[in-house]
Amino acid sequence: MLRFLLERMISLVFVLFAVSIIVFIIMHSVPGGPFDEDKGRLPPEAKANIMRKYGLDKPMYVQYFNYMKHAVRFDFGIPYQQPTTTVAALIKKTWFITMQVGLLTILVAFGLGITLGMLAARHQNTWIDNVVTFGSSLGVTVPNFVVALWLILFFTVARNWLPMGGWSGNNSSCLIGNYFCNDWILPVIAYAVAPMAIIARYTRSSIVNVKRADFVRTAKAKGLSERVVMNKHIFRNAQIPMVTVLGTEIPNLITGSIFIESIFRINGLGKYFVSSVSNRDYPMIMALFLLIAFLWGITYMLTDLAYALIDPRIKVGAKSS
Repeated sequence: MLRFLLERMISLVFVLFAVSIIVFIIMHSVPGGPFDEDKGRLPPEAKANIMRKYGLDKPMYVQYFNYMKHAVRFDFGIPYQQPTTTVAALIKKTWFITMQVGLLTILVAFGLGITLGMLAARHQNTWIDNVVTFGSSLGVTVPNFVVALWLILFFTVARNWLPMGGWSGNNSSCLIGNYFCNDWILPVIAYAVAPMAIIARYTRSSIVNVKRADFVRTAKAKGLSERVVMNKHIFRNAQIPMVTVLGTEIPNLITGSIFIESIFRINGLGKYFVSSVSNRDYPMIMALFLLIAFLWGITYMLTDLAYALIDPRIKVGAKSS
C-alpha cells in the first residue's frame, strides 16, 4: 500500500510537470496578450514597463522556469485581473464558496442518484424503472444553465418562494447553525441534476448486471430475504463501476461551474476559468489548470484505494506474475 501511494505521488508530480508545459505553451501560442490595445490603449513606454514588470518581455523558456521556480513554493504570482492580490489568495477566497456549492451538490447528487438507481434496478422493467430512466436521460441531456433558468422562473418569478441569486455561504452560521440558507437551494439543485442523473444510470446498470450473476441466484436459493441479498451481495459487488463514476464527478463539482455561478451570482472559483482565458491572465490560468490536474490525480488514487476496500480480491499496486 505504501509503495503504491509513493508511486502514484511520484507519477502525479510528473503529470503536473507535463500539464504545466502543455498549458504554458498553448496559452502563449494563442494570438493576443493580457495587455493588448483592445483591452485599453497604453503608451508604448507604459506597455513596455508593464511587460517588464511581469517578466513578459523575456523568452518563453525563461518565463516558464521563473514561474515554476515560484510555483513549487506555492507562489503562483499576481493575477492580471486583480493586481492588488495574489493568485493563491484569490483562489483561497473564492474556492471556499465553490467548495460549499460542490460538497452540497455531491451530497444531493450522490444520495438521490444512488437511491433512484437502486430503486429502478429493484423494480426493473416497471413504471418506476421507466420513470427513473427517462428522468436520468433528461437530466443528462438538458444543460445545467437551462435547469437553472427553469427553477428561477418557477420558484422565484412565478411563486416567489426562493431568492433568485446570491450566496450567504460565507456566513459560517449557515454551515453550523440550526437552519439551511434559502439561497443555497436553487444553485445546488441546478448543479446536482446532471451528476445525479449519471449516477442513477450507472447505479441501475451495475446492479442489474450483478443481479444476473450465479452467486445471486445461489443466495436466493438459500432462502435469504430480498433485502439481505440486495444489501449484502448485489449492492456490494456493484460498487466498483459506481465508484469509478463517482470519482470522476468529484473534481468537476468542487472546481465550480461558470454557468451556475454566473446565473445565481455566486462569487466562486468557476467564473475565473473563463475570465482568466479571455483576459489572458497567464498566472491564473496556470494555477487553475494545475489545481484541476492535482485534484484529478488525487481522485484517481483514492478511487484505486476504494477498489481495494470494496473488494479484498483487488490488491492495490500488485503486479501480475
